[in-house]
Amino acid sequence: MSGTSRPPRRLAREEKTIAAMIALYCRDHHETTASDAGDGLCDQCAELLAYARLRLEKCRYGADKPTCANCETHCYRPAMRERVREVMRYSGPRMLRRHPVLAVAHLADGRKTPT
Repeated sequence: MSGTSRPPRRLAREEKTIAAMIALYCRDHHETTASDAGDGLCDQCAELLAYARLRLEKCRYGADKPTCANCETHCYRPAMRERVREVMRYSGPRMLRRHPVLAVAHLADGRKTPT
């Protein structure tokens, strides 16, 4: 996230989660050397990560943001939303083994009732 102030913990964790998911997907599908920090991504995946970060930064709900699946406002362009779905379908099941804390936190966030 850019800016001078630190993002709320939940948003920072959500950014870390999507970065890890995209890195996992990119490494396994695009033969890159993507690390979990998100560097080493192919151009397509780097673009997707930058877009996801921008959407998180500009989210109208801020720290009270629900998970995207539970959100009433779909702010991703349709093509980008489909790309993120593809990444999540692949990476989601693998996150429990690779990043169990992030995966469990994301699942818990998804159980919360949107405000």
